[in-house]
Amino acid sequence: MDVKSAQPHTAGTTLQAGAGLESRRIGTVALVFMIIAASAPLTVVAGGVPSNFAVTGLLGIPLSFVVLGIILILFAIGYAAMSRHVHNAGAFFAYISKGLGKPVGMGAALTALVAYNSMQIGIAGMFGFVFSSFLDSLFGLQLSWWICALIAWVIVGLMGVSRVDFSAKVLGVIVGTEFLVVIVFDIIGFAHSPEGITADGMLPDQLFAPGVGAALAFSIAAFMGFESGAIYNEEVKDPKRTAGRATIIAVSIIAVFYAFSAWAMTMAEGASNVVGRSQEFGPDLMFVFLGEHVPVWFVDLANLLFLTSLIAALVAFHNIVARYFFALGRDRVLPTLLARTSRRTGAPVAGSLTQSGLGLIVILIFAAVGSGSDDPLFPVVTLFTWLTNMGAFGLVLLMGLTALAVIGFLRSHKHEYSLWTRVIAPGLSAIGLFVLFVSIVINFNVLIGLEGTSVLSWLLPAIVLVPGIIGTVWAFVLRSRRPQLYAGIGTGGSLG
Repeated sequence: MDVKSAQPHTAGTTLQAGAGLESRRIGTVALVFMIIAASAPLTVVAGGVPSNFAVTGLLGIPLSFVVLGIILILFAIGYAAMSRHVHNAGAFFAYISKGLGKPVGMGAALTALVAYNSMQIGIAGMFGFVFSSFLDSLFGLQLSWWICALIAWVIVGLMGVSRVDFSAKVLGVIVGTEFLVVIVFDIIGFAHSPEGITADGMLPDQLFAPGVGAALAFSIAAFMGFESGAIYNEEVKDPKRTAGRATIIAVSIIAVFYAFSAWAMTMAEGASNVVGRSQEFGPDLMFVFLGEHVPVWFVDLANLLFLTSLIAALVAFHNIVARYFFALGRDRVLPTLLARTSRRTGAPVAGSLTQSGLGLIVILIFAAVGSGSDDPLFPVVTLFTWLTNMGAFGLVLLMGLTALAVIGFLRSHKHEYSLWTRVIAPGLSAIGLFVLFVSIVINFNVLIGLEGTSVLSWLLPAIVLVPGIIGTVWAFVLRSRRPQLYAGIGTGGSLG
């Protein structure tokens, strides 16, 4: 592959023209689709919502999306304002470096790498299971889950080294069809409503009850990736406006759509039955309901789009990780080889190949460990559940730190933004995010499907946090021993 390498970066120097990511490729609409793709709408509604009902036993799951949507929109207000000044593919890394200091930013960078890789690779486990089941049910073809996961691995790897606007177009088509399927389900659900259309699911006492922490922890996973807009800020058509605008639009759409669809599921099954039916069928509940009310071909189409939804999420998180590797390589805190981009496509090819390599290793490890298991759900209850919850754990912490970083950064822009944008909105979101983070910590054993405490309850979060601690210590070492390199941390591609 024809690649070029970024020039060694030091404080006061800039990359040569053409040595970075390809700029001016992504517009607001395309970026909204890319952000929503990471959220995987069909996967959330078909898989996440009934799982949340089943595990928590709470009717207020629809309301949880509203509550989280408000917190994240508050976060997005300050995040969008900061994105006008900081244009860097390592978004959390750069934002926290500028708002809370380079040591914290360096720690955040390594935690982000682990968290985003965990989300991406974990979703591969779900894809492998779903695709294997799909092939067996439709064609009688039996393939191991890990072989199916590797098929997705190849597709995602190829898209990762393609032009970013090509990925945006593909993801746009996939996300659009996902929305159509879920909308059809919503319409049929409300039309069926065996107990009538009520406010059940949206009433505060149905959410704010014992188990609310677990419910919110489950639901926040549905939003993961919404913050990725700023990661593309070096590639958007208008760096000062596109990412911020797309982030606010995307999180608003996601919150409303998920709340409405979860409410539709409550109405479709009936408030007295939805928890029991979710516990009986789990992620198959939506497809079971559709099978009772629509032609078989539509159910098969919905299952196929469930697969493409997972592919879209895999591509979205792969692109995020590749750009983090690029940003860290460019700032020389990781090997500069990672800053190489393709001359032909402008893609961060070294970062993309590195993420693919990590994914391959983890998939093969889980394939080897699970080879003796008779449980067909092995990739779901281990690879998917463990890693995606690790990712959500790390990303919620990073969002809380970023909200504080926004306050720190915007102090020097008092004449440009109101007190609401600079302090109040990000401050309220920080409180909400840290409360949510504590809820995830407290309920982590529930999230990974364990009863009581176990080694995994602390080992999996530690895998996310320890690299962050190492990164922070490393930054202090660099400050004393290599001050010139330390001065460049978080500055690559930044305009403000």
